[in-house]
Amino acid sequence: MPASPPLTTHLPAAHVAITGLGRSFGNGAGAERTVLRDIDIDIAAGETVALLGPSGCGKSTLLRQIAGLDRPTRGALAIDGAPVRDVDPRCAVVFQEPRLLPWRTLAGNVALGLPHGTPRAAGREQVAHWLGVVGLADFHAHRPAQVSGGMAQRVALARALARRPGVLLLDEPLAALDALTRLRMQDLIDDVQRAAGTTVVLVTHDVGEALHLADRVFVLGAEEGRDGATVRTESAVPGHRPRDRGDARSAALHADLLRRLGVPRAGTPDDGTNAPSTVPAPPDIP
Repeated sequence: MPASPPLTTHLPAAHVAITGLGRSFGNGAGAERTVLRDIDIDIAAGETVALLGPSGCGKSTLLRQIAGLDRPTRGALAIDGAPVRDVDPRCAVVFQEPRLLPWRTLAGNVALGLPHGTPRAAGREQVAHWLGVVGLADFHAHRPAQVSGGMAQRVALARALARRPGVLLLDEPLAALDALTRLRMQDLIDDVQRAAGTTVVLVTHDVGEALHLADRVFVLGAEEGRDGATVRTESAVPGHRPRDRGDARSAALHADLLRRLGVPRAGTPDDGTNAPSTVPAPPDIP
């Protein structure tokens, strides 16, 4: 049996290098539609980055490339210098839906994230540890139908952390939650990342969420006259985490990001001057 990793909240942190990445999809008739084009992003070990952009612009597709759930059509993607060629055990994904198995307890669902070959006794300790980290130690024997949506998403987070990932990929994990639960989950994710130290890539449509959680924010979108989304802007978020949501230093960046996403400023007529310089976003990719 392989030795179990020490029981600690701290996780490895991996460097992610994305160079010239593109992804196209065929339509079955020989034609291709480009979804991602010339993506260049370098993510430092232990950094949290957020991906913003209109629906269907390829944010989740890019996340799947990093996880190895999909292969790029062109370009290169490496984690700690090693190319990603298949589903990568260094990554763990938390999706918008918790995707828990209803017949298993919460502890049983978290156990599904343990690295292959983890000894049984050590596995029980690690499951209990991560349930405690997300505040669900007393609910280990409950089943998914017995807990709220926010609690279920905390289980999904614990399951991902139990994998001990170098890169934690968050694909709009809070989108289905009510506003108050979402804010609390944002704080939990921030607390866990700062304690664990793992690299995080977050896909979100919420500018405030991106500014609260990320060190840098990338806006993806298509350039006029060209197919496929690329990185339109990269912004460093001012201040250090944990951040005060009322911090005035982020206000100007918040307004700028909204403008780039096509959201007009309050009191400004929508005469087209605030529209993003993008072509219409392609439909969502399954």
